[in-house]
Amino acid sequence: MRFASLGSGSKGNATLVESDEALVLVDCGFGLRDALARMALLGIDPTRIDALLVTHEHGDHLRGVRSLAKRLKLPVYLTAGTWLAGKLEGLERVHLINPEQRFAIKDLEIDPVTVPHDAREPVQYLFETAGRRLGVLTDLGHVTDHVRRRFRDCDGLLLECNHDLRMLAEGPYPPSLKRRVGGHWGHLANAQAVALLRHWGTDRLQRVVASHLSDKNNRPELAFEALEPLLDNDASRLMVAAQDRGIGWQRLDRTVERVL
Repeated sequence: MRFASLGSGSKGNATLVESDEALVLVDCGFGLRDALARMALLGIDPTRIDALLVTHEHGDHLRGVRSLAKRLKLPVYLTAGTWLAGKLEGLERVHLINPEQRFAIKDLEIDPVTVPHDAREPVQYLFETAGRRLGVLTDLGHVTDHVRRRFRDCDGLLLECNHDLRMLAEGPYPPSLKRRVGGHWGHLANAQAVALLRHWGTDRLQRVVASHLSDKNNRPELAFEALEPLLDNDASRLMVAAQDRGIGWQRLDRTVERVL
């Protein structure tokens, strides 16, 4: 399995996940031309994409879904709540999925996992193939016991590090938006990401990608400094996804237990 980010942040998000047989795109928060240009930088022919998976209806995840799906004639997988938000009318190949009910696209097993976020019926995704397990876990206000249980034992993880608590408190957002971002239905802070990784332990994790960083309330170096000590200070296991360029392809090898 391998994965790459086209970009991650409040201005747009999209993630490619590839197995031996399948290639899927999780969200498309970029306009059609921008999304295609970002795929070209990753060496991807977009006609190879098998499906587009949607996490929720917010614009930074949905902006380019309709245009890309129509251009490439892609099936779009999303929850009924996301569909009923009414932002994707006109699509012909819509597959409604049930949270917590596994489905497959070719050899890629996919679990849509319920998360707490201020959307109609949001999910995040787990991917499994050939004994490898990737979690895409962004856009959640807090970590529930359910999230802890479902996303454990991943070999790779894209994990939300949206804001630094101090930067959010002292930053330019109005009080109502600060409450929304930092609330139980908003976004994860660096400290919450740290607590989650500490709870799990990180021996199995080959790659951790700090994702969905706010350009107003976080800095890449803060996210990196917060997470790196949990990965034995091994910088090769940790990346920060940028809004303008995401991250290049990351490969997950067969599952191995790290020996300390």
